[in-house]
Amino acid sequence: MSAKVNLSDLIKATQLFAGLNDESCAAIAKEMREVSFNASQVIFARGDEGKDVYLVADGRVRLSVLTAEGRELSFAHAEKGSLFGEIAMIDGGVRTADATAASKVSAYSLSRGAFNRVMAAHPSVAEAMLHFLCRRLREADQQLEAIALCPIEVRLARFFLAAVRAKVGAESDEDEVEVPFTMSQSELALLIGASRPKVNTALSLLEGNGAIKRSGQSITCRVFELEEIAGI
Repeated sequence: MSAKVNLSDLIKATQLFAGLNDESCAAIAKEMREVSFNASQVIFARGDEGKDVYLVADGRVRLSVLTAEGRELSFAHAEKGSLFGEIAMIDGGVRTADATAASKVSAYSLSRGAFNRVMAAHPSVAEAMLHFLCRRLREADQQLEAIALCPIEVRLARFFLAAVRAKVGAESDEDEVEVPFTMSQSELALLIGASRPKVNTALSLLEGNGAIKRSGQSITCRVFELEEIAGI
């Protein structure tokens, strides 16, 4: 019983299902099944048939694509409380990226059939998914714009602000938030479309301006200073 309660809480804390009531979250939890992956295990590859969406309970998953030159471009990391694989699950199409366990991962999967059953019984779930996808499209547009037009420190500031929003929500008024940061500078460089040396320089700049403070596997973000640098 306690495991179900914990899963319902995890579901309700996601960006996708945050606005749902307890009954809808419990219905989703009932349809989910527990899965696990070892570090470096490929969860799915680009072009695979997509049948499930995954909710990370522990660990980190790297989402990436290969360029025509064979270079891996990591564009996102899914950590505790994050969903991934939702696009192919919704439309029944193929996966648009590779998903690889960057560490040992515990997660829950929800199949397309199960999701359709929940939506039929709880229409608010479909509405929540629609709002989530629209938000994801806006974020993708902003990321592309940042890579094309913005200096590296601006891209980094927006990256950390997104991490803050994922942890405390967009409506939070907290000015100082500690977020997990377990990726390497090389991974971060791929994520924002820059070289590792330039990312290192930009991180030092943000830290020197008091916008962030690095400590082990976490970074303390000063939201107001990051917003100033990000121009938002």
